[in-house]
Amino acid sequence: MSVLEVGDSFPDNVSFTYIPFTPESKDITSCGIPIKYNASEEVKNKKVVIVAVPGAFTPTCQASHLPGFIQNIDALKAKGVDQVIVIASNDPYVMSAWGKANYTKDDFIIFASDSELAFSKAIGWTQGDRTARYAIAVDHGKVVYAAKETERGVDVSGAEAVLAKL
Repeated sequence: MSVLEVGDSFPDNVSFTYIPFTPESKDITSCGIPIKYNASEEVKNKKVVIVAVPGAFTPTCQASHLPGFIQNIDALKAKGVDQVIVIASNDPYVMSAWGKANYTKDDFIIFASDSELAFSKAIGWTQGDRTARYAIAVDHGKVVYAAKETERGVDVSGAEAVLAKL
């Protein structure tokens, strides 16, 4: 696998690990049970945005990157997005806590682990031992947007940039 470009089919065998939101486990100290999210299968029949961040709770990720997607849920849905998957190299427990800390209440935005950077390494978009900052939009199996940040900050991978390309 190599860098994904617009027009490419989303690759096979891509999965992440996440803990689904449930009302019973809404408290940030509730752990939940991690499950596999088969991204390759899920994106075949949906419009999905994958947002990669270097780390949960880190300054730019928390203050600049994630808020745009949370604030633009209605705009994303209006563009036909079925789900946003926020991935990082953190384990699924940390990612779940990050979602809860940001008051997510359903699985429109899921917080998943790119375990051992399997996906990010496969497309060549890592930042040392972390995922790079990037966004990929997939519409029914086809990549319609893919961009990786080359500088500090959130330019091409933020919600506004993604919305402009949907």
